Amino acid sequence: MEPATTVAPSKASNLSAEIETIREKQRAFFASGATRPYAFRKAQLKKLWQAVKSREHDLIDALKKDFRKPEFEGYGTEIGPFYGEVKHALQELGNWMRPEKVHTPLPFLPSTSWRYHDPLGNVLIISPWNYPFLLMFRPLVSAIAGGNTVILKPSEMTAHVAAVITDIITTHFTEEYIAVINGDGEEVGNLLVGEHHFDHVFFTGSVGVGKKIMAMAAKHLSPVTLELGGKSPCIVDKTADLAFAAKKIAWSKFVNAGQTCVAPDYVLVHEEVREKFIGLITAQVNRMYGDDPRQSPDFARIISNRRFNALLKYLEEGKIVAGGHTDATDRYIAPTLITDINASDKIMQEEIFGPILPIVSYRTDAEVLQWISMNPYPLALYIYTSSRKVANFYIEQVRFGGGCVNNGLIHLGNEALPFGGVGTSGIGQYHGEFGFQTFTRVKSVVKTPTWLDAPLWYPPYKDHVKWIRKIFR
Repeated sequence: MEPATTVAPSKASNLSAEIETIREKQRAFFASGATRPYAFRKAQLKKLWQAVKSREHDLIDALKKDFRKPEFEGYGTEIGPFYGEVKHALQELGNWMRPEKVHTPLPFLPSTSWRYHDPLGNVLIISPWNYPFLLMFRPLVSAIAGGNTVILKPSEMTAHVAAVITDIITTHFTEEYIAVINGDGEEVGNLLVGEHHFDHVFFTGSVGVGKKIMAMAAKHLSPVTLELGGKSPCIVDKTADLAFAAKKIAWSKFVNAGQTCVAPDYVLVHEEVREKFIGLITAQVNRMYGDDPRQSPDFARIISNRRFNALLKYLEEGKIVAGGHTDATDRYIAPTLITDINASDKIMQEEIFGPILPIVSYRTDAEVLQWISMNPYPLALYIYTSSRKVANFYIEQVRFGGGCVNNGLIHLGNEALPFGGVGTSGIGQYHGEFGFQTFTRVKSVVKTPTWLDAPLWYPPYKDHVKWIRKIFR
């Protein structure tokens, strides 16, 4: 197999031809059967683990260069969860791949019925900028475990991380198996999805771009997984441990400067505990980042000037009760709490995706559901309460992708739990076995021995009708 190469964007026609060349190589490699054996998949997962292990410091450094992500967050929210995903896949891969024997109806005996988990073929993974390593390599683990060949498209907005990812892949894998294509997201994405058929397209990003990806993929009947976003509510019931809730919400909102698809987008707090909660979360932010979070080594920056300017408009709405400080030269926005928000404000109409947290008070459960219904299908839901009844009420009444009771974000870290959205927050799920299922399809097989063949099925039917009725009854 020849060494892998990275495709740099050129003229659209040339780039499209280069993409097709890689795809032809990958289709041929997949057709050879090389990716199917358990031993091959296991070896590639181990290789990927070792490759990342050897470049840990480079990845952490790249994350700092791209948007000053602290080392703790770089390892704890990107590299560490990747290791967990690989370890889980290595432990369970044999079980996932094993054919499953299932029930066979009486009329078909002595046949047996089986489910086989078949690789999809040539798949495409497009990752975003906010967790540029994890959201590329976690689905990559699933694609490898599923027995596929893969094309990766990293985000150009995190150029330093993309460079390390490219080097890891091209150094350790051949392009007929795993290839990286870099370049402008819109240009390259349009060429990849719009002009070429893939056996699966896995996209993580915004709702708007996700709609475009799905429309382009539909032209080729390429199935898609869309990991999108939305306004994820955080409910603070009057029975909640407020100090505990303030600590968890402050961390889950302001990690990565709020640039997390499942960050709490806004807080709905019961009016009886509103003022106490605001005081506690303000104090907690101060404990985490100090009097001047700009000087904290633990607070990231906004990814780009465009995103920075988009976030500034939210600071013009409501009443800032903590934070609000900005520095355009550093793309810095302080952890900010805003109250006195109206339902018609833009901050309640759009996913914030930054370190700005609106706090809205409520009196009844019906009000909570009304607020959430303005932006249905959140990717995540967080409930802080000491009442099991209250927790179960919201779990049952709200349609959401995943979430936590008395915690935030950590449901993403459990490989045994599926991750994915519902409605406008996404299509499909992954992580662990659910990722393996996403990158495989079930083949249905019935196996029939030849030692018995009932004459019931063959003409002339004569009296067979009464017997077939009895059997199926």
